Amino acid sequence: MYQSIPESFAIPIIYVNSEIIEIEINTPSERKPVVIGISLPNQNIPRWIRDKEFMEQYAEQKRAITKIANANYDADLQMKQVEELISQNVDVLIIAPLDAVAASEYVRKAKDEGIKVISYDGLIKNIDLDLFVSFNGTQVGELQGKYLIQAVPRGNYIILSGDPNDSTSKLYKDGAMEYIQPLVSRGEINIVTDKPVINWYSDNAYKIVKDSLIQNNNKINAILSPTDDIASGAIKALEEQGLAGKVAVTGQDGTVDAIKRIINGTQSMTVLKDTRKLGKVAIDSAIKLANDQYVEANTTVYNGASDVPSIIISPELVTRNNISNAIINSGFLKSEEVYG
Repeated sequence: MYQSIPESFAIPIIYVNSEIIEIEINTPSERKPVVIGISLPNQNIPRWIRDKEFMEQYAEQKRAITKIANANYDADLQMKQVEELISQNVDVLIIAPLDAVAASEYVRKAKDEGIKVISYDGLIKNIDLDLFVSFNGTQVGELQGKYLIQAVPRGNYIILSGDPNDSTSKLYKDGAMEYIQPLVSRGEINIVTDKPVINWYSDNAYKIVKDSLIQNNNKINAILSPTDDIASGAIKALEEQGLAGKVAVTGQDGTVDAIKRIINGTQSMTVLKDTRKLGKVAIDSAIKLANDQYVEANTTVYNGASDVPSIIISPELVTRNNISNAIINSGFLKSEEVYG
């Protein structure tokens, strides 16, 4: 149980620096192009659309070939798609796992074929991996939890977490609860609903929040939402009761719709994970691994089988106060996308 709110927090991870993000690849013209198989969870969510588009474009710049599969939030489909990528003799696999435990089965098949494997954003469990690249999931949750208790130090909370089969879900929730739980223990915060959002679907979040509003006579003060898409479902339920903008709601990913909601006051904050950085690191690392070159990790993360070499990138808190610098000036989104 969490006993006190930490004055400051330390995460046992060394963050990525500019030297690592600026990995340079020496690819002579006569060298055979590296073929990279990429398995992503979904292509209907803005976050994953952005990952796909950037990795495709950046790989092309590096003269690498990408073969990308969309699992549509179906872990069984993802397994079949990865097995198909293996059969196509890719050099490296980049996998954002839907089921972190089950994924070890097809990683083993890839390893048997001599294919290098990078676990992307979520950590595949119980199998040796060549590399793990991700944002600091615990810090994402900490930014959300710290924001909420400062904005709403007392009242009724709805706690939404991600899909239970995704290894990042626990990181986000645990990070947030480092800040929320001490106030629960003191009786200042009352958690009225605490549920996972299956498959990360916004419709599932909508149903959870709608039911909680009914059960609690609309007396909800804050909603911990792990992602912007889940926040959209929660806010839809709030809007139906005239509560949008009156209840603090967190998010993550920095989607266009989320930034617009923050400007309009219906979403309180988001955590920016600049997927351009993550995608660049993943593609550069994949090319290096394919060419048996050294990849400089900045930490290791234990996955139940081994300490996996890892490159971990720090996320950024975004509120209405810093949208211009964090989102527009950084080039993450265009001004016309946000304000148009």
